[in-house]
Amino acid sequence: MQERKAWHVNGFLVLLLSFIMFAGAVVSFIAAGSGDGPGAVWVTIGVVLSVLVIVALSSLTVVQPNQAKVITFFGSYMGTVLESGLWLVLPFTVKSRVSLKVRNFNSQKLKVNDAAGNPVEIAAVVVFKVTDTARASFDVDNYEKFVEIQSETAIRHIAAYYPYDAYDEDQTLSLRGNGDEVAAQLMAELQNRLSVAGVQVLETRLTHLAYAPEIAGAMLQRQQAAAIVSARQKIVEGAVGMVESALTQLAERGIELDDERRAAMVNNLMVAIVSERGTTPVINAGTLYN
Repeated sequence: MQERKAWHVNGFLVLLLSFIMFAGAVVSFIAAGSGDGPGAVWVTIGVVLSVLVIVALSSLTVVQPNQAKVITFFGSYMGTVLESGLWLVLPFTVKSRVSLKVRNFNSQKLKVNDAAGNPVEIAAVVVFKVTDTARASFDVDNYEKFVEIQSETAIRHIAAYYPYDAYDEDQTLSLRGNGDEVAAQLMAELQNRLSVAGVQVLETRLTHLAYAPEIAGAMLQRQQAAAIVSARQKIVEGAVGMVESALTQLAERGIELDDERRAAMVNNLMVAIVSERGTTPVINAGTLYN
């Protein structure tokens, strides 16, 4: 089913003619009741004008801004009126209203397993609008409910495709670290699902992402441990550079150290720099060889 324009003309002129015909029908019935001239003729004129008024009024429809009217005539799709205003369409037709406004759908918090099998809670907001009124009206039963169900299905699929966090170096995308890429993938998949309903997806964003309560504590400890390991690696790298710089400066100033003293100095410097607590100096009254 493809959307097409329905036949329609300006309805204000028809509304004015309807008032004139209604007044003529009233005058005809009054003349028939007063006995002026042939009564049957006046009654016939009044009935004809009344029928024309009913037909004209049944053909009028009002289209609000950012809305459309889908016109059906005894089960046949006649077209869609997209322009706002008062219009005259085919008489005795059914005029169904379809909103063309941009709308939001905020999904519920869904509990799914990510790519690593960890239970996570995820939710997203979907911004959409109707672009094909014929498909939205006839190809699906209820396009709003269709958007809701398909959105939650796509969110579950995307959440199961990516891990919550990239703990391994070979993992490039994750739900927490690559929100824009995940949202773009969700939008592409959702648009593919909703094309049958004549709906265009304008934007998708993750609104909630967290580990499930039963594993949140354990995963927090894992994140803290990973952060500590990463920080200690940076500290060790910096300490090695500082020790190397100290030894180089001593050598440039002519202070020569044998291997044992060099090793002791490296050990003391590394302990002083890498240690988490403040170091306590120990004064050696003798020498390394006594």
